Amino acid sequence: QVQLVESGGGLVQAGGSLRLSCEASGLTVSSFAMGWFRQAPGKEREFVAAISRTGGIRNHADSVKGRFYITRDNSKKTVYLQMNSLKPEDTAVYYCAAEFTNPWYATSLKDEYEYWGQGTQVTVSS
Repeated sequence: QVQLVESGGGLVQAGGSLRLSCEASGLTVSSFAMGWFRQAPGKEREFVAAISRTGGIRNHADSVKGRFYITRDNSKKTVYLQMNSLKPEDTAVYYCAAEFTNPWYATSLKDEYEYWGQGTQVTVSS
């Protein structure tokens, strides 16, 4: 049974930092590209960042580029999202996702991802 478990969310002041983690089980994580998405109340789930199977390719949404950074450690079956200079508009539930794909792919398309975590809440106060 595949499980993706996010952690690291919380309440932070604007300008602060958080690091989200997503630990995978039940799959060969090195065969999957991994992504982070977020969903704010009343809005569609949107792409944040993605990383290819070995971490050689990264893709970040324009809204977070230069502030957020995705990494992965396949030996720990974990993907991370370092979030710096947080803004109130970053407030959302953050979801981790996994896509079985070729080694050079890190898509922003949420429909391409087969597995999803339950999400972790990030709240940024002004």
